[in-house]
Amino acid sequence: MRRHWPEVLRSPVGVVGIALLTILALLAVLAPVLWGDRASTTDTYNLLDGPSAQHWAGTDNLGRDIFFRTLVATRLSIVLTLAATALGVGLGLVLGLAPLLLPRRLGRLVVAFFNVLLGFPSLLMILFLAVILGVSTSSAVLAVGIAIAAPFARLVHTLAAGVAERDYVAAARISGVHPVRIVGRHVLPNIAEPLLVNATVTASSVLLAFGGLSFLGIGVQPPQYDWGRLIQDGLSSIYTNPLAAVVPGIAFVLTGLAFNLTGEAAAGTFGAKARSRTRWPSTKKEPTPPSSTRHDEHEVRADHVLDVRDLEVSFPGPHGPIRAVRGVSIALRAGEAVGVVGESGSGKSMTALAVAQLVEEPGRVTAERLTFCGTDLRSGPRATRETLLGTSLAVVFQDPMTSLNPVMRVGTQLAEAARRHLGLTRREAIARAIDRLRAVHLTDPERRVAQYPHELSGGMRQRVMIGMGLMGTPRLIVADEPTTALDMTVQRQVLDLLQETRRDHGTALLLISHDISVVSSVCDRVLVMYAGQIVEDLPSADLHSRARHPYTRALIGAVPDMTTDLDAPLASIPGQPVDPRELPDGCAYAARCSLATERCRQEEPTLEVGATGSVACWHADDPAPMPLTEAVR
Repeated sequence: MRRHWPEVLRSPVGVVGIALLTILALLAVLAPVLWGDRASTTDTYNLLDGPSAQHWAGTDNLGRDIFFRTLVATRLSIVLTLAATALGVGLGLVLGLAPLLLPRRLGRLVVAFFNVLLGFPSLLMILFLAVILGVSTSSAVLAVGIAIAAPFARLVHTLAAGVAERDYVAAARISGVHPVRIVGRHVLPNIAEPLLVNATVTASSVLLAFGGLSFLGIGVQPPQYDWGRLIQDGLSSIYTNPLAAVVPGIAFVLTGLAFNLTGEAAAGTFGAKARSRTRWPSTKKEPTPPSSTRHDEHEVRADHVLDVRDLEVSFPGPHGPIRAVRGVSIALRAGEAVGVVGESGSGKSMTALAVAQLVEEPGRVTAERLTFCGTDLRSGPRATRETLLGTSLAVVFQDPMTSLNPVMRVGTQLAEAARRHLGLTRREAIARAIDRLRAVHLTDPERRVAQYPHELSGGMRQRVMIGMGLMGTPRLIVADEPTTALDMTVQRQVLDLLQETRRDHGTALLLISHDISVVSSVCDRVLVMYAGQIVEDLPSADLHSRARHPYTRALIGAVPDMTTDLDAPLASIPGQPVDPRELPDGCAYAARCSLATERCRQEEPTLEVGATGSVACWHADDPAPMPLTEAVR
């Protein structure tokens, strides 16, 4: 953030604001030393004098110089403003971040608490607290600080909730990083700039609130005085000496202007960066998981890296639970590559999140069996499961720009999990990060570890994500759309790197994609998902020749190849994917399938094992051509 301040100084608004703040800071430090005696010396021969060469703003009822008292009051006015602002910002941070650290229900209570506080006007809240806490300077600080905490907490909660959805936070959770550490290293650095800008602007409101309390006599008490107290004292002589109230009033205006101008300039400078972050698309997608390879329903294979049986993921809805994943079974052996394809919302990614233990409340995950590397993920010590997932499961998300923390260096991010789970020192973890970046063929890894994600290209960032997964000893890599938005050459390089990693380390690969041709070229088996279920499971070598489900054949037909007529419109699957909130009776694909019969609309087919694969369709052996209508022009 430090590098942005020169940009603030290039703005005329920023120059004026910072110049005023600098002058005020100097006055706060020097005025009591230089003019403290003149401000406190009484002169009984010059009581309530008007402006003169000796007393520029006149004197008060004890003959003290009003102008110098205004200068000396700068210190107390600024100190109290900063103290109350710091208190309010601190309380706001605690309340705003609490929902990320506390259990979900308790977090909701905290949110409800500061939402209730927001229902009270700030001025009334300040007056109420000031009277309840007692008439004193410290009580006024508490009253103002508590009153501004609720709006700041709402801002913190909103910003933090957005960052918490990023993939790099999900990756930290997978690695077993403690929630407090996640907040400190991943959330706070990404929301610090807008919070600082807001705190700067809030300070001017705090200054005004404090002055108002002192003016009413419930803030600063004699013999101390601030600008609000001076305005109250000068009000009695407003008709004979207006400057007695006007001079401290001018001090209020200039100080408030300094805070506001600085905040305005900072918002213009930092805002572009903040907006660029919010434009990054969230990669948290609709349900989508890996599916079932053929295995005995009652057999537990020792060579299975991942063994999932009848996985269900549901969320509460107005008319009952919404089933995002329905009865998915997966078995992955060491070194095996399985691809999962389907349209958006078919349940691919949601299955992967369930396996990684990242589905949070109110989501509910159930399974007859859910084991990873022989460990039951449904039970057992949480620390053991977190260590296992942090070292043996690697997740490569769709957009590496949202998977990597933009305010942390690449090496620091790679080293985080290694330091926690492998017990490495910082130096050892960085050395391993360099080695892992070299392993994924990233050029000049010694320099890359010191760079930020925005300094790398899309393909380089994706290599970093794969290298991050290799920091431990991954038994399974879940690659969720790893080549999206990359050009064809880089796509091929990333896929080759995944294949190399799988071959060299015996790592199982679960590749999630919309592109059925990409999956078939990389994986041993292809699992086709629709409406939260696996509808077909077959070897990739048989994909084009032996696909039996109409949906699988439609996906294949929708991908152009070298034989596609360039003058003809591109084919697409008619209709829209089924809404999981309104699952129909029978086959979920029936409404889009030209082969559908009355039986399809009434009876839901089950996944039946065949000679080469499994399929869930009443017309799997129907030789009728694949139905493709509705051309995309």
